[in-house]
Amino acid sequence: MKVMRSLTLALAIGAGFMPLSSQAWWNGDYKHRTKVTLNTTAQGVETKEALSGVVVPVRLHSGNFDFLSAKPDGADLRVVGADDKTPLKYWVERFDATNELAVLWVQLPNVAPGTDKNTVFVYAGNEKAAAEPLNAAVFDGAMAAAVTMSGKDAEAVDTTGQIKSAAAIVREANGLIGAAAKLDGQTPITLSSDKLKASASGPYSVSLWIKPEAAAGAVFKQGPLALNIEEGKLVASLGALKAAGGDLPANAWAHLAVTVGAGKLTLYVNGAQAAQADLGAPSAAIEGPLLVGAGLKGLVDQLEVAATVRSADWVKFASAAQSADAKLIAAVTQNSEEAEAGDGGEPSSFSVLVKNLTPDAWVVIIILSFMFVLAVYVMVTKAILVGRADRDNQAFLKRFRESHDVMSIADLGSKYSTLSRLYAAGLRELVKRDVGKPEALPLSGASIDAVKASVDADLVRESHKLNAGMVLLTLAISGGPFLGLLGTVVGVMITFAAIAAAGDVNVNAIAPGIAAALLATVAGMGVAIPALFGYNYLAARIKNISADMQIFVDEFVTRVAETHGAR
Repeated sequence: MKVMRSLTLALAIGAGFMPLSSQAWWNGDYKHRTKVTLNTTAQGVETKEALSGVVVPVRLHSGNFDFLSAKPDGADLRVVGADDKTPLKYWVERFDATNELAVLWVQLPNVAPGTDKNTVFVYAGNEKAAAEPLNAAVFDGAMAAAVTMSGKDAEAVDTTGQIKSAAAIVREANGLIGAAAKLDGQTPITLSSDKLKASASGPYSVSLWIKPEAAAGAVFKQGPLALNIEEGKLVASLGALKAAGGDLPANAWAHLAVTVGAGKLTLYVNGAQAAQADLGAPSAAIEGPLLVGAGLKGLVDQLEVAATVRSADWVKFASAAQSADAKLIAAVTQNSEEAEAGDGGEPSSFSVLVKNLTPDAWVVIIILSFMFVLAVYVMVTKAILVGRADRDNQAFLKRFRESHDVMSIADLGSKYSTLSRLYAAGLRELVKRDVGKPEALPLSGASIDAVKASVDADLVRESHKLNAGMVLLTLAISGGPFLGLLGTVVGVMITFAAIAAAGDVNVNAIAPGIAAALLATVAGMGVAIPALFGYNYLAARIKNISADMQIFVDEFVTRVAETHGAR
């Protein structure tokens, strides 16, 4: 019981040192929030200029958002700024509570360069919250069209609902951000609107994500402005003017952007400038229908057209924010209880892993916890036992060797001495044969053998007592890692099955489940390694005590034969 109380106290103390959150809480009715941080330092995606009105997709998954606490339709979602007071504009492209995946587009009033303190909070967990009208017009005033390729309409529709493609599109559920549009190589996605036009000198910007099946074809075209893939190379053209550069491999997502303005035609690939050309004599105005994917097979997602020249930092930031494996955005889950009791830290990585454990992993870890407690109990009690036995054996052996007659030891010593119990067993046999009495006859060889056999029997019993419980340590050593591996394998299977059902291969959605599943293997090793060290230590101590008992039996029988045997 003392060991159990000590373990419980140690766990309680360890839990007390886990960092919690002490940030202010926007509204006490909301029990859960996700803190989203955008890192614009060199460790994230470095930007040099302050950006305002940018819109970023916030991907929510089981690793950074508590879908169980939110309403099934996400009606209680709210987004608040870094001050934890100002509500922000947002638009929900996807909310799938069953597969625990969601995408929110959030407008950031400003993004400071060179800092990891750009923060927004996504709140949920209020059963009384009513659904708010979601503002799809979250993009800045310069955005002429933002087409996500998701939605209930058959056509591709921009977020304001005012611009639609000329025909229905075929969607691929497993897109880059949400759903993507399939390009068949024959029929382009055609968008027409008076908003989609500019003079030959701009200002104008077009960006999109594309995953071509082959390294050739037209990415988009609008009047004199076009972006094509020619033998794996990108070529932006404005009439006769061309800016070529940047590789575009097949079957890989890439962010492409073209800007016209400030006397330049500029091409960007994955957020980096790939080519630039000076605008010469004015060409025809950029107007008419915008054709996406003419003669190109593949997928396209998140088409944006702006009546301004997006800066290099803007393009870099947008590419990083929309990318599936961006270093720019980090999100952690928090709850109101942690905020009230916290000390200013963030939720620990360990707490995130525990939160994402699957039921089967919990079962395995609970079993391993019981095994660990039993192993610790055996090691502690057995270490105390062999320590006392060894100490008392040495004390008894000293008295035995100092005595002149085997019958003369009155004080047998402590109850922990195995030698004293072997001596008592031999003494009982000698007393039965009247050894030490004046009328006693000398012991024959057969009598001495009988005394030795009796003592040997007690030696075996003492060895069994010393080794009792050691089998629990061998079970922990051999079974702990296998149980942990079982929990990990099943957890990984469940994680991949959920991702396959959701059609989302976002690494941020996969990583928490995989990491949590690996926690079962860590638990198995955490049981086996201490048990292995403890077993080897105790086995060596028990082996020494057993050797001492065997030697003592020989000494005792020899002394009996010399002093009381027939001559």
